Amino acid sequence: MTIIQHGTLVLPDGLMQGDIAFENGVITRIAPAIEAGAGDAVCEAAGCLVFPGFIDAHTHLDMDSGTTVTADDFASGSRAAACGGTTTLVDFATQERGGTLRDALDAWHRKAEGKCACNYAFHMAVTDWNEQTRAELPQMFERGVTSFKAYYAYDNLRLDDAQMYDLLSALRPFGGVLGVHCENGTLVNRLQREQLEKGVIGPAGHPASRPPVVEAEAIRRLCAVAKLADSPVHIVHLSSAEGLEEVRRARAAGQKVWAETCPQYLLLDESRYHLEGFEGAKYVMSPPLRSPADREALRAAVLDGEIDTISTDHCSYRFSDQKTLGRDDFTKIPNGAPGIEHRPALIYTSFVASGLMTAAQMSRLLSENPAKLFGMWPRKGQLAQGADADMTVWDPRARWVIRAEAQHQNVDYTPYEGFEAAGRARAVYVGGQLAAKDGEPSGASAGRYVKR
Repeated sequence: MTIIQHGTLVLPDGLMQGDIAFENGVITRIAPAIEAGAGDAVCEAAGCLVFPGFIDAHTHLDMDSGTTVTADDFASGSRAAACGGTTTLVDFATQERGGTLRDALDAWHRKAEGKCACNYAFHMAVTDWNEQTRAELPQMFERGVTSFKAYYAYDNLRLDDAQMYDLLSALRPFGGVLGVHCENGTLVNRLQREQLEKGVIGPAGHPASRPPVVEAEAIRRLCAVAKLADSPVHIVHLSSAEGLEEVRRARAAGQKVWAETCPQYLLLDESRYHLEGFEGAKYVMSPPLRSPADREALRAAVLDGEIDTISTDHCSYRFSDQKTLGRDDFTKIPNGAPGIEHRPALIYTSFVASGLMTAAQMSRLLSENPAKLFGMWPRKGQLAQGADADMTVWDPRARWVIRAEAQHQNVDYTPYEGFEAAGRARAVYVGGQLAAKDGEPSGASAGRYVKR
């Protein structure tokens, strides 16, 4: 048995000074004090918070974009996640056009199996909606996939409104959750051409071709389609005040709409695209970084409880030889940025250490809510007897600076270079195994597939 002693436990109903014991991957006891017996291992957590392991429900690992493959695979990405305090990630198994959901899920299992330092699950990205795809949905649920994704952008991925309606309708009897990338792809394509015609080839063309209105319009349209289908819907990586207003409008009309945002939209802004030279390419992601006003609107929404989850949309490409593929044409810059390692420290520093939110609120955003939304509750997302022993012992006194040279993400930069962090994961347990200590990996491949 292992006992974490003298910590402040972050429980669903508040904080508790006490101890927590676990054995064989399961929490066995929570009490004000648990005495260690012969042979028991002890983790001293005096002065530390003990969180349920954080869940990153939006990652892209070992993903082939058609021109290049993400810098992080499941080995490096999960290792970086564990070092930061994340114990479960949810990646996107992506159907190929003309391919099956089964083949996509099998392919992602091969990418991840036996390689992960943290637990992993899969959303299923549907890119080719037809009767064969519809017939495969029951098998996805049987195999533990309860959440799906669709796109309104990218020509090789997107569905039209009729297909979106059919997919939402088909998922409703199963209680499946559909997350949607909301950007009007037709408008994006036109605005990209417009920027290039003006001679804008650098990173500044990226936000200009994807203004907030293309996100807001897609959210509005998706909510209309979801209303017709009588189905809830999940907005992923919400980035703008305009998009937030569409979420509010749908909720006010009685619709069930979940909203996710990401640290980059809460901490950074579009000024990064105007850095000297080609540096702005580091921040080319979709949706793009927005104005300071958008950032502040989303931060307020987080504090007001309007945002359900904070994930990363981790999609890493090296600056030196991958981002530079678009040096002469911003539309060819691989879209995405790293973040899987630093999310807990960024949110803790910016919101909890600053006094804007409590540790319990952070736990809901990064652990409890994603566990509930994506079918992992009650075994994950909480500290409770019988729950999985996924835990992050967090030292709020730690002070450190985020540097690319010290990170475990397999990429040569971080968007948060120089960020002064307050707090760090001292010990991270995945299924009862020590996966990381003081920000360094233990070497254990503790991750298991989470059948939801």
